[in-house]
Amino acid sequence: MPARIQPVILCGGSGTRLWPTSRTSLPKQFVPLLGPHSTFQQTLLRLQGPLFARPIVVANRDHRCLVEKQAAAIDAGVTLLLEPERRDSGPAILAACTLVAREDPEAVVLVLPSDHIVTEPRAFRRAVASALPAARAGRLVTFGIEADHASTEYGWIRPGTRVEARCHAVHTFAEKPDAARAATYLSDRWLWNSGNFLMRADTLCAEYAAFDPDTAAAAALAVEAAADEGGALALDAEGFAGTHKTSLDFAVMEKTSRAAVARMRCGWSDVGNWNALWAISERDDLGNVSRGAAELFDTEGCFVSSDGMVTSLVGVRDLVVVAEKDAILVADRSRCGDVRKMVEILRSKGRPQAEWHASSHRPWGSYRVLEASDGFQVKRITVAPGGRLSLQKHRHRAEHWVVVRGCARVTVDDTVADYRERASTSSSRSAPSTASRIPATTMSN
Repeated sequence: MPARIQPVILCGGSGTRLWPTSRTSLPKQFVPLLGPHSTFQQTLLRLQGPLFARPIVVANRDHRCLVEKQAAAIDAGVTLLLEPERRDSGPAILAACTLVAREDPEAVVLVLPSDHIVTEPRAFRRAVASALPAARAGRLVTFGIEADHASTEYGWIRPGTRVEARCHAVHTFAEKPDAARAATYLSDRWLWNSGNFLMRADTLCAEYAAFDPDTAAAAALAVEAAADEGGALALDAEGFAGTHKTSLDFAVMEKTSRAAVARMRCGWSDVGNWNALWAISERDDLGNVSRGAAELFDTEGCFVSSDGMVTSLVGVRDLVVVAEKDAILVADRSRCGDVRKMVEILRSKGRPQAEWHASSHRPWGSYRVLEASDGFQVKRITVAPGGRLSLQKHRHRAEHWVVVRGCARVTVDDTVADYRERASTSSSRSAPSTASRIPATTMSN
């Protein structure tokens, strides 16, 4: 039986065009954009079955707990490869292929972004299987999506001569075009560049070394000096810093003679902005998408999502309204590509909402700051089953804990006690304290 395909899932994106739902602290790949699962979880679910080996997930340390929690929630085992910093897709893919090639140089690697949506997973798996002969023969296969409109949001690929039963050589890679050029590409049956790849690990490493030997050497050093961190493999920071920050397309695919493209039609979207999400979502008779606590009257073609706050639209057309607990976006649906510019404005003004959600995720659970001012801070803390906060000592504040739901085991100094709902306890300044045990929601100030 042929060796199984080795998936590599890239989790490094930030998804600023889906702000305020997607932010640095909780990027779009970890958000359930379409259905109950996040796009990262959907990617893992697409890789179930005998065709695929245990996925390697490339992520940064800040998102480790999100990767582990979301994988565990769907019973998906993963191998976690931690980047010390984001260096774009090229070094991330190269490091993963270098790691794979140490065990099996001829292993076929399937590289997938974690923030794409595929509504027809069976068609996706068929397309991958059909491209296997080309990849095993040494081709670097990229998957081209059969275009249904003249998009200016994607790069395009012009297929060349046939090289395998299901693959063509790549004649041309083109960056995101203007509207007129996109119409020409559509008419000439060019394909959208999906950013999904299938290739042998050793082939990718060899081609990278040919076009960027410095990055290839640095990535090899980062893998060779990688350290185990509680079950995850952390790339060496000094070695990884020596790689050039660039995409795989620019580093290798646009230069190599081995590039091939396989057609794919599987209900694919990179969900690049709110308008793209509106386009693939189920809409009512007036073309509206409504989620959460939203009410609409005499409204057409709108996308509205509310995380708790009652959000009402009256007599408007073609708007995106996204209400989070600490930030609200209102945008013309045709201008969703400019949301990224607004995020940059917020960053320049030092607005924490540009990067951070009110809720922060930790390995033991999460917390949300409810209110803060001079001299006090109120948090809602949710502890997951088996979770335990780290033992902390605060020199400048005392704490008061109230158990709102469940049961908490609280340690203050050397005293350990269990507290049920409505019970409370306190810790003085400099007193070590922690909480743990069964799912509990607590508040501290």
